[in-house]
Amino acid sequence: MKILLLGEYSNVHATLAEGLRALGHDVTVVSDGDGWKDYPRDINLRRRSLSIGGTVRYIFDVARVWPKLKGFDVVQLINPVMLELKGERIWPFYEYLRKHNGKMVMGAFGIDHYWVKVGMDGTSFRYSDFHISGQPRHNSYNNEMIATWLNGSKGEVNLRIADDCDLIVSGLYENHVTYQPYHADKLHFIPFPINTASVTPSALYPTPSELSTLPVAPPIKFFIGIQRTRSEYKGTDIMLRALERLHHDYPTLVSVERAESVPFAQYQQMLSSSHVLLDQLYSYTPAMNALMAMAKGMIVVGGGEPEQYELINEYKLRPIVNVLPSEDSVYDQMLTLLVRQPCHIHQLQLDSMEYIHRHHDHVKVARQYEQLYKL
Repeated sequence: MKILLLGEYSNVHATLAEGLRALGHDVTVVSDGDGWKDYPRDINLRRRSLSIGGTVRYIFDVARVWPKLKGFDVVQLINPVMLELKGERIWPFYEYLRKHNGKMVMGAFGIDHYWVKVGMDGTSFRYSDFHISGQPRHNSYNNEMIATWLNGSKGEVNLRIADDCDLIVSGLYENHVTYQPYHADKLHFIPFPINTASVTPSALYPTPSELSTLPVAPPIKFFIGIQRTRSEYKGTDIMLRALERLHHDYPTLVSVERAESVPFAQYQQMLSSSHVLLDQLYSYTPAMNALMAMAKGMIVVGGGEPEQYELINEYKLRPIVNVLPSEDSVYDQMLTLLVRQPCHIHQLQLDSMEYIHRHHDHVKVARQYEQLYKL
């Protein structure tokens, strides 16, 4: 098949392309590299600035590329807003793709209208990016997402594309739940892809037998990545406070490394020397950042609720240190399951790698997409 993957979130499309090519398909990735993360793509559509001049240049770049995007058997959008444009400007570009290509697949991989709408209802999830314990979460980022996706033009184009496209594919438990009431007939869940062959293994903590020969247990190396503009939204502000508190209380057993908005390659290098990653406080599910860390052999502290294990039919492995969205929960879980039980760390690291091999291997995932595209 000739397949167009349009847009990028956290290396999903670039990695899926590798898997599909391994199966013999002709794949083109068109994206902006997900901004500063600079993921690989075949055709670059990076917006240089948000100024009027930047908008004009970006529209020119899109107009130059768009006529080439025809004749594909499948077009998959990373998001209904697959270009760095206002929602009202998206529809004509979608219409062109619809007219000149075969099957249209819309990705439900992150924030969109349904994510915000259902996340705010206070009943579909015990907690979410937008609601905790019956109370809405308000911060500048949340308020912006509500304005643009729930009440703005991005939400409107999301509704139109969701109605019009042939298939919707979800990549997280939360995305699947948010679309289920509205588009169950065309909704399919497929886990995110990870190319384990491209992963540099992280440092493995000593085994129990090795620990028994040491006078003291070595420090557990914790890592946290911070995006300043989304820290409060993702909950890394709370997780960082819990981690700093743990380090203060157990300075010889806990070491901390943080990265703030660094390029993807540098970020991966920093990860490789750590044992534990803190990520996504308000999530039920590990997303791409956490999955990549798990592929390296890191333990993830974050979203690992029973519902997401059930969705992928995993009833044995439980490698994620699941936390509730509070500083005390993060602190207590890290203390109880890791700091006080270092003999379990090595096995949890091995379980993390096995989990990725079972459910997220990029070729296994690509085969699921291959079957989806044939529907």
